[in-house]
Amino acid sequence: MAADTFAPDVNGAARFAERLAAGLVERGHNVHVVAPASSRRHGTWTETHEGQRMTAHRLYSWRWFPHDWLRFALPWRVRKHAARILDAVKPDVVHSQSFLVIGRAMTIEAERRGIRVVATNHLMPENLLEFTMLPGFIQEPAVRTMWNDARKILSKASAVTTPTRRAADFLERATGRSDVHAISCGIDASRYSPVFEPRTENRIAFVGRITGEKQIDVLIKAFARLDAGLDAQLEILGDGDQKKNLESLAQQLGVADRVTFTGYVTDDQLKAAYSRATVLAMPSIAELQSIVTMEAMATALPIVAANAMALPHLVHNGENGYLFTPGDDRELALRLTDVLTADEDRLSAMKRASLRMIKPHDIQNTLSTFESLYRGEAVTDPVTEVTDLSDDKRRGR
Repeated sequence: MAADTFAPDVNGAARFAERLAAGLVERGHNVHVVAPASSRRHGTWTETHEGQRMTAHRLYSWRWFPHDWLRFALPWRVRKHAARILDAVKPDVVHSQSFLVIGRAMTIEAERRGIRVVATNHLMPENLLEFTMLPGFIQEPAVRTMWNDARKILSKASAVTTPTRRAADFLERATGRSDVHAISCGIDASRYSPVFEPRTENRIAFVGRITGEKQIDVLIKAFARLDAGLDAQLEILGDGDQKKNLESLAQQLGVADRVTFTGYVTDDQLKAAYSRATVLAMPSIAELQSIVTMEAMATALPIVAANAMALPHLVHNGENGYLFTPGDDRELALRLTDVLTADEDRLSAMKRASLRMIKPHDIQNTLSTFESLYRGEAVTDPVTEVTDLSDDKRRGR
């Protein structure tokens, strides 16, 4: 598995790769992960992720200083390392998680050796711009260059996947491929505990990296618009380069005493936060799936999300929550109010809808589908879009 970001990194791509690798080990596969070293220490050793032991090849890495934690392997050295690792391990398949540095090198070297490549894309190059320090007039040509390189690298893969059909359609348009599979990142819903007890407070949660693409400023502005009588609290879980700016925004809007920035949290702290929340707010415009949203749904939370990228795949307006126009803090405030003022019957109906809609995203379906792709078998993309009406709608609620 070739990954440009992997645990202990905290982001959707890293979490997916970690869960996939652990699930494959649990099924009896011998998994090697090639990823940047998370510190100056580099080399090959055994790591434990999600309770499963796997071999990690940690490449010498540098910190990318425009980003608050990202490290990268040196591009001019990665091909050499990829060749060395492939010759030593002799894998049956390489699963690339990125068309950038490590994924790119492993794909090229695997093709040269006749090793099957499966590629999963989690990335929109446009989302990298804020960390490149490129002047505005260069950004558009830079994005075109990255997509052209993506087209070249992904053409070497026997199979290409991305988490949702909407993301797959976007990737096909961007790369010229017509066979991109939509395969959910998957989630083990049994690890989350649905909560149906009557709420005792109005608590809004956001979980994710504190970066510009997440549009957390829109959420804070919407929160400031809420009726003071709701006595709502906003909990922002995660860390990132925009934290200080957003703390200042909350202060300027007069809501700092009701907005909590937790910073990085452990898995147990995250589950506790889901359990005490009334609703998850996801204003991001760049989600190719949103594992956070899936985790919240597995905890039986209603979701209020931007009507952008893959979020409409998970959030059905009026069923398990509401969608709002991206960037519209006024509309977001109205949709949050709809959830916070819902009676217990309506709130329970949204909770049940979230649980019903997360079932097709079971991680075991994801693992089985990737196993088939690794073997070169034809697959039918798992159906994850729940289209039938809920029991509550059929009963006229």
